[in-house]
Amino acid sequence: MATSGAGGEGYSGLNGIVSETEHKIMTDLPAELLEYILCFPVLKHVDICNVSCSCKRLHDVCHGRGKVWGHQYKLRWPRLQKHYRQNECCDWLKEYRTRHTVGLQIRRTVVSISKRFFTEVPCVGQVLGDSFAEIESLGAPEHFCEDELLSILNSDRRKSLTLKYYAKKILYFLRQQNILRSLKMFLEQPAEQQSALEGAVLVDQYCNPLADVSLDGISSQLEEITDKVKKMLRMKNSSHPSLRVTQGDCFAVEDFELERQVVVALNAVLYEQLQYKGNECDYYNPLNSYIHQVLLRRTGIPISLSVLYMTLARKLGVQLEPVNFPNHFLLRWCQHQRGSGDIYDFVYIDAFGKGKQLTAKECEYLIGHQVTADYYSAISTTEVLLRMVGNLLNIGKRGEGNEKSYQLLRDSLDLYLTINPDNVQYLLLQARLYFHLGIWPEKVLDILQHIQALDPSQHGAVGYLVQHTLEHIQHKKHPVEPEVKRRSAPEHVEVQYSVGLIMKHKRSGYNCVIYGWDPKCTMSQEWITTMRVHQLSSGANQPFYNVLVQDGTCRYAAQENLEPHSAPLEIAHPEVGRYFSEFHDSHYVANEELQTRYPEDMAETLGTVRDLYHRLTPSSGQASGQQESPKGTGGSSQDQKSQENQEAMPM
Repeated sequence: MATSGAGGEGYSGLNGIVSETEHKIMTDLPAELLEYILCFPVLKHVDICNVSCSCKRLHDVCHGRGKVWGHQYKLRWPRLQKHYRQNECCDWLKEYRTRHTVGLQIRRTVVSISKRFFTEVPCVGQVLGDSFAEIESLGAPEHFCEDELLSILNSDRRKSLTLKYYAKKILYFLRQQNILRSLKMFLEQPAEQQSALEGAVLVDQYCNPLADVSLDGISSQLEEITDKVKKMLRMKNSSHPSLRVTQGDCFAVEDFELERQVVVALNAVLYEQLQYKGNECDYYNPLNSYIHQVLLRRTGIPISLSVLYMTLARKLGVQLEPVNFPNHFLLRWCQHQRGSGDIYDFVYIDAFGKGKQLTAKECEYLIGHQVTADYYSAISTTEVLLRMVGNLLNIGKRGEGNEKSYQLLRDSLDLYLTINPDNVQYLLLQARLYFHLGIWPEKVLDILQHIQALDPSQHGAVGYLVQHTLEHIQHKKHPVEPEVKRRSAPEHVEVQYSVGLIMKHKRSGYNCVIYGWDPKCTMSQEWITTMRVHQLSSGANQPFYNVLVQDGTCRYAAQENLEPHSAPLEIAHPEVGRYFSEFHDSHYVANEELQTRYPEDMAETLGTVRDLYHRLTPSSGQASGQQESPKGTGGSSQDQKSQENQEAMPM
């Protein structure tokens, strides 16, 4: 390519021939080469905006459907590529603008939730109810909202903790709403088309919306087990018809001896080779009911192992039916003419007991008493799901009243009432749970109205809850301002520690972080007696601290039982983000809401950290002090600042 010198003069070419040259500039390059240059990774969307505004030629090269904006979109949001077909023609500039706008709106909404709900939501961390309607009202594609929430969650592990705390709750809620829609569509299918495995996966997904659980992933794992069974079967009978079955085929073995060979091979692989077993030691662990955990841990309870066993058998042509036997879920295998109603024409398989085959009489030995013939009948997929969800409900009710048990109870109630929406017993339980947790009072009234319509005899319980729910709604209209505790107040002179400090309990040995304090114990006399506070040297007449403990609990500890941790580490507690915006090497930085309650504590925390750990030199200490001044370290203000500093779209 010829280039011009100063003034556009020519130059002497080979053999001394002077050739006339023309002035060449970047815009004279072919469009393909310009696109290649503008797709360099160092160029950001602001650079592309500036380039496209420089002249018509570059504006045309950077058109919305071209490679340049497609590259920018894929570079910034790689997780979204699965939502587009390969080489799909799309207005990438429009997609970029929409996704960028959604990101800003999502962050603003998450920050506002922190400001509005800090004082309202109890420490157990319930879902924030109808506030999530704001996210849905954005009208943006759901995968845009989810991608932005994931971007927040995947950012620097120690920073923006408050933003992450609420982003996680929103993501949890949005995914659950999608799963509920899928479950309702599943239940609308004809009974013969409903798969127990698909239903079990939906239950699993709803209770674990942040886990990577999919029907395709579970099915793939079952195909691997099926291949192992086929390999075992081939060793016994190389011409077995089940060996010719491919994935997705609808096939049934008609000969009883061939069925028996499949069952023997399945037992050998599942229980001997892969070592699946019933979880007798930790029977009431909810993980036993989640199909992805059953596959991962190779243990479960009768119903989850039965769904696994039945699905594998059907893949190999053996039709087993689920039996809703009391206290011990079973499968039945017809030994005579199909369609028989005689309970003695079946063998009953105990998937929990390593595939043991039982007669009808032997089934009664499992539970220790006789039952009627009705309990040996096959049940539908819907009934299987109700039994599975019912197990989770009972585990939630057996819980210790902590966040996990409340969440499990809420999730299992949601599932049960989606499948059976007119169950008065569980509707009343749901209303009482919401009332107890102090959330979603408007929904409580809707539930109570539905109960009254279904069963007027419940008017006593319904009337009581209606009265107190209306009082709660009225109380919400006149919120009480949170108490502000200043360390400089005379009554707080004995308070030694401050919020954000990492502590160790002298007696119990647990690690924790302080998120609140009282100058004296404020618990009831019953609690003080139960916890034997009077045995402490200073009794209840000393400062007590609210602490988040490493094991996920929230405790109320006496000052004499706490000491600063010699080697402070992060506290892996699910509620940390509700109170703190950042972990800063040796302490937590209180977010804006917590600092409003304890306005003088952050300065005290920084001073304590300097004195205890000597990690800050005079120069760096000054810099850190500027960074973490008592008024400037709030989580919400930091999160807001990070939001405002996002790159703008100059278009």
